[in-house]
Amino acid sequence: MPLVDLKTLMEQAEAGGYAVGAFNCNNMEIVQAIIRAAEAEKAPVIIQASQGAIKYAGLSFITAMAKVAAAQTTVPVALHLDHGTSFAQVVRCIADGFTSVMIDGSKLPLEDNITLTNRVLEVARAVGVSVEAELGKIGGTEDDVTVDEREALFTDPVEAKYFVEKTGVDALAVAIGTAHGRYKGIPKLDFDRLQKIRELVKVPIVLHGSSGVPDEAIRQAIGLGVRKVNIDTNIREAFVKGVKEALAKNPDEIDPRMILGPAREEMTAIVREKIRVFGSAGKVG
Repeated sequence: MPLVDLKTLMEQAEAGGYAVGAFNCNNMEIVQAIIRAAEAEKAPVIIQASQGAIKYAGLSFITAMAKVAAAQTTVPVALHLDHGTSFAQVVRCIADGFTSVMIDGSKLPLEDNITLTNRVLEVARAVGVSVEAELGKIGGTEDDVTVDEREALFTDPVEAKYFVEKTGVDALAVAIGTAHGRYKGIPKLDFDRLQKIRELVKVPIVLHGSSGVPDEAIRQAIGLGVRKVNIDTNIREAFVKGVKEALAKNPDEIDPRMILGPAREEMTAIVREKIRVFGSAGKVG
C-alpha cells in the first residue's frame, strides 16, 4: 500500500490508546527489519530518517526503500524526517516523497520556533504532509548538566499549550527526561510534567530518546498521552550484535549476506519487542 501520513496514524493511536513505533533507518537491512517486524506483529509503523542517515544513504535511496517496503506490505507505513533543522531540508524531503516531517526549532527562542514551524506547516499542509515539532531540549546522554540545568531544558507545559495554539502541529515532541544515545544509568521521566502537558495540549505527544527507557516507564508515558515513540540506539545495538556474533562464528566469512542477515534478524526481534511494549501489535486488520 502507499505510504500514509503521520496524522492518520496518530489519530488511530489516540483512539486506541497506544503508541506507534518510529524506528530510524540507515540502510536496506534496517528498513527490511522494521517492515518484517511490523508485518509479524500486525502493527502500523513509522520509518524515520535523520539528517545523518540521509547524508549517509542519500535522500532518494531512503525514500525509494521506504516506498518499496510500503508497497509490499499490508500494514500502514509512514516515512518521517527525524530532527529536520532547516526549512530547506524539510522541503527537500517533502518533495522527495516523505509523508511526515519533523521541524526541530527547539534550540531557537519560542517565537522563532513558532515562526519556523508555521513556515513548514504552510508548505506541508498544502501537499498533505504531517508535521511534528519540538519544544524543550532533548540532549545527548553525554551532556554533563546539573539537576537545575536539566530541569531548565524540560518542556514547560504552559509554553507547550501556547506553542500548539499558535501552530496547530500534528504532533509535539517534549523533553521530560529522555536523551539521545546510550544511557549511563536508568532514565527518570518526569511523569507529573507529562501529565500537565497532556492536560493542556490535545495533540499527540512524541517521546524521543526512548532506547534504554524501561518498558514500564514507556507504558506509563503512553498511558499519559504519548502516541509516537522513537527508537534508534536499540536498533544499532542489535545490528552490531548480529554482525559480531556472525563474525565470531566464522571469522573468515567474506559474504556480506552471511554477516548482515543475522544482523537483520536481531533488529527484527528488537523492533517486534518494542511494538508489543507500545501496544500497537495486532492493530492492523
